[in-house]
Amino acid sequence: MRWIISGIVLLGLLLIVIPAIMVRGWDFRSSPSRPAKTGDGVMITVYLHDQGKSMDMNLEEYVKGVVAAEMPAEFDLEALKAQAVAGRTYAARHMRMYGGAGSPQHPEADISTDPREGQAWLGEQALKKKWGTLNYHRYWSKISRAVEETGGMVLTYKGEMINALFHSTSGGQTEDPGEIWGQQIPYLKSISCPWDQKSPRYKGQREFSIGELADLLGPEAGVVTAAQNGSNELVNVVEKTASGRVKKVRIGSKIFEGTAVREKLGLYSTNFTWRLDGDKIIFATTGYGHGVGMSQYGANGMAKEGKGYKEILLYFYQGTELANVYGS
Repeated sequence: MRWIISGIVLLGLLLIVIPAIMVRGWDFRSSPSRPAKTGDGVMITVYLHDQGKSMDMNLEEYVKGVVAAEMPAEFDLEALKAQAVAGRTYAARHMRMYGGAGSPQHPEADISTDPREGQAWLGEQALKKKWGTLNYHRYWSKISRAVEETGGMVLTYKGEMINALFHSTSGGQTEDPGEIWGQQIPYLKSISCPWDQKSPRYKGQREFSIGELADLLGPEAGVVTAAQNGSNELVNVVEKTASGRVKKVRIGSKIFEGTAVREKLGLYSTNFTWRLDGDKIIFATTGYGHGVGMSQYGANGMAKEGKGYKEILLYFYQGTELANVYGS
């Protein structure tokens, strides 16, 4: 009798367990349109601008190359984790499989390695050249850990992946994107950032002769004539942003956007002052980069104070939430 009962129980278990296993094997979260939580097999098409070609690579491996290119490997592990999440979010938001538009400049790709078009990325050989062969394995292991310990994590706002912009050094205050690009983004507000003062680019300086300045800004600016009429006619700030950066400035007889001056003169940031020194004009800057989103040196400063990557991210991207791009 016991054998009969045991047989009935076993048969019942088989009838329940096997179909359940089969159903789980076809779970929609494991389909190509909604990959498994581990991210295995999730590929991103990357345009390698230095090679002029596109290639497919695993998303998590791609993120490792982004972190290695975008943030010093010497940084605290929690800062590297924050960079990993920001870089993954930026990439996934562009991926077609997640509803992104891909790379506008390279339609066959999801994203470009040209920082002007996407975010920086470096492969093994470039990293060995950057770090040296002896340091490569140590740094790569550290960066791999940062990426793997945040595997799949992205930032969202109201259920949508955010535009996770970042920059090197805020100079004490991040910038509101509305001041630069005319678009208000609720999770990218100008906020205080007192942690990045140890950045080697916190302060910068560039000097030019009047002739060099005239060449860089073009003849329509009338720089030489303005300089001959006195220093008060040469440079005058017309408008500043709420964070103290130069929004508009008159140089000579022409009004420039602060971002245009930064680009033309190769300045660290639009947070600049100027002074004349004999026949030279000297521009002094505070901060490095556009200033929007996460300050990388600020993130490292926060990490050194004991703050974890989640706290860092939710400070710079206010009102956001963390989610797993591969599914819950």
